[in-house]
Amino acid sequence: MTSNDTPVSESPFHNGPTDRDQAPQFVLPLVLHLEKTDPPARTDALRTAARAVLTILSDERSLGDGEWAAAMRDWQDARIRKVVRRARGAEWRKAAALDGITVTGEDGAEVRVFPPIPLDGWPKELAKLQVSGTDLEDPEPPAAPDLSGPVLWLNPEVDMSAGKTMAQAGHGAQLAWWELSDAERKAWREAGFPLSVATPGPERWRELTASGLPVVRDAGFTEIAPGSCTVVADHPALRR
Repeated sequence: MTSNDTPVSESPFHNGPTDRDQAPQFVLPLVLHLEKTDPPARTDALRTAARAVLTILSDERSLGDGEWAAAMRDWQDARIRKVVRRARGAEWRKAAALDGITVTGEDGAEVRVFPPIPLDGWPKELAKLQVSGTDLEDPEPPAAPDLSGPVLWLNPEVDMSAGKTMAQAGHGAQLAWWELSDAERKAWREAGFPLSVATPGPERWRELTASGLPVVRDAGFTEIAPGSCTVVADHPALRR
């Protein structure tokens, strides 16, 4: 599922002031391991997608003069596009052989994230993977979010597929990452990027969107209307 955000602030990792719409557009590919007989739980997939984005943002190869750094900077100079695709069997094994990082969730969900690529520059192993049809469920009601840690709050009034929501959760995690200090990023990374994903009630959602915390506003290319608020990124360091 393709997704874009309208960030509330500029990335501290970009090259300089840019027109995000006029800059060359890149996309961050994420692939969900989705076997027919053992699909991951929806909430675990959302958490894992968010953690995968944070993992590649903080990876040494993405920073300084690392091998992925130029692509990461170009991507963050434009829209922070993400595409979530799904793979099973041989497709997953081929995707896992490409340069990237696999992140495993608390309940076994697997998401592999790859360095950003041009919109029309997909490797053949990823280009043929399906975007639609990523429909997941939670076999049991998800546990209550840990309010002492980071929480990605989902809009209770917007209906999105699992793939779309995974991309939006990734956007929310990235906006929180941008807002943190170097020391706060380091602490989150060293803790293994703990986070919760939860859906508040409508009244609480309205409070969150007015709280000053980072808000993801979708560009509206797929599924939902342009400008829709989809995720509020809540991190203890940003509540002060």
